[in-house]
Amino acid sequence: MKEMLRHALATLAYRGAKVLRGAPPGFAEFRASEKTRTPGELVAHLGDLLDWAWYLAKGQKGGRNTEPLAWEAGSDRFFAMLERLDGLLAADELLACGEGKLLQGPVADALTHVGQIAMLRRMAGRPVKGENYYRADIQVGRVGKSQADPQVEFD
Repeated sequence: MKEMLRHALATLAYRGAKVLRGAPPGFAEFRASEKTRTPGELVAHLGDLLDWAWYLAKGQKGGRNTEPLAWEAGSDRFFAMLERLDGLLAADELLACGEGKLLQGPVADALTHVGQIAMLRRMAGRPVKGENYYRADIQVGRVGKSQADPQVEFD
């Protein structure tokens, strides 16, 4: 189950890298409506979710709601939190909570928010290309900003 969860994190990194790179100036503050989060707020929340997942896995109380950082700094934090959580999962250490709980809670939530950022990119006039993610080169353990090139993209 840990390997499947680590694959989910690698998928999150791949999809996250795609929507985070090349964002236009001012995109972090784009607001689709007064009741929606900005992309910058979503990126901060992504980091918070992964931080919370690490605390859950360690059996500790933790997690926070951070203020948005500049776009690159927020993106860097997202990948740092992914690397920290993946490192914990790669270690030969028992988790304080079930892998399924991590997947159904913070990891699935993070995947949803990456999709929201993709939708906001389209709404802001700077869409990312669609992709056949089944064909993507996603590797367990590859959770940093540097990801494989897309295999099959489309408009």
